[in-house]
Amino acid sequence: MPKGDGKLVAQNKKARHDYAIEETFEAGIVLQGTEIKSVRNARVNLKDSYARIDKEEIFLHNMHISPYEQGNRYNHDPLRTRKLLLHKKQISRLIGETKESGYSIVPLKMYIKDGYAKVLIGVARGKKKYDKRQDLKQKEAKRDIERAFKERQQ
Repeated sequence: MPKGDGKLVAQNKKARHDYAIEETFEAGIVLQGTEIKSVRNARVNLKDSYARIDKEEIFLHNMHISPYEQGNRYNHDPLRTRKLLLHKKQISRLIGETKESGYSIVPLKMYIKDGYAKVLIGVARGKKKYDKRQDLKQKEAKRDIERAFKERQQ
């Protein structure tokens, strides 16, 4: 299965609006106890989350996984820092790319693939306001073209 495929659990639409994605990586995520049950129920929010590299390891911050209803005392902190699983070569590549100013690591999607929770992370460069406006204009133009094409066929 190619990266990014699987049962979609959560998507960070704001990331594609605020950042220009240069490259993407598929990473496994270390979850504890009842967290995987909440992930399978799609109780995840990636909105303000980001990834940081610390001592040759990569961690995901501010990702909210809601507590599992039947988990009672076995539930974990919803906003705890979670470790991402990548190959050493991929981590060193990420270190090199994020050392340049203006680049950061942002989670784009979370999905279940072959029974495992995966996160699609992207090396992102922040967009300026005029870039965002230009993207909206292109999206609107594309929508208008499709609408006109559809009307012509009828």
